[in-house]
Amino acid sequence: MKLRSLSRWLTVLLLGSASLLALPALAADEAANALIKRLSTEVLGSIKASASVQGGDVSTIVALVDTAVMPHMDFKRMTASAVGPAWRQASPQQQRRLQEEFKTLLVRTYAGAVAQVADLRVVVKPLRASPQDAEVVVRTEIQGRGDPVQLDYRLAKTSGDGAGWKIYNLNVMGVWLVETYRSQFAQEVNAKGVDGLIATLSERNKSNASKG
Repeated sequence: MKLRSLSRWLTVLLLGSASLLALPALAADEAANALIKRLSTEVLGSIKASASVQGGDVSTIVALVDTAVMPHMDFKRMTASAVGPAWRQASPQQQRRLQEEFKTLLVRTYAGAVAQVADLRVVVKPLRASPQDAEVVVRTEIQGRGDPVQLDYRLAKTSGDGAGWKIYNLNVMGVWLVETYRSQFAQEVNAKGVDGLIATLSERNKSNASKG
């Protein structure tokens, strides 16, 4: 399978909390691998139960991402890592725009994959970490159709409001999502600056929307 096809499985697991409109009371104490297992289990049931999601309806998927997925992600960190050094020079308004456009790009890029979830099973591998670790990698394998697909998560432990483990990067078959976009974004920033990157992302999102 090509990397592009494999990366489409990101949406499948990112939508894992679709039926969870509030975090469990003990979310802050939930182990990283337990969190991923819970979300992965929820996704298969939630997507199969939603005709709109299975049909790739972007507005429904965006709503699910905003209400259920984003609480489990450190999306600011993910965007900052993808943008690279230019993030520190960006204004707060530019940073907000970058996060908005990057999220839209990811959702629209992978929206069409959610119809392909029948008969899938997610296996969460044993966690290799110490109790005091603040950052961990949770490794999973998606089974059920063709060769197994490796999907790993990088998570960091957070404190304060919404404390718990937050996802900030994903790995599909050995390729980390953030690093893949970082090289693309660096080219845009070097050529056109931060505003140029925002404009490019905005245009790409408009193009994707018109195709949908």
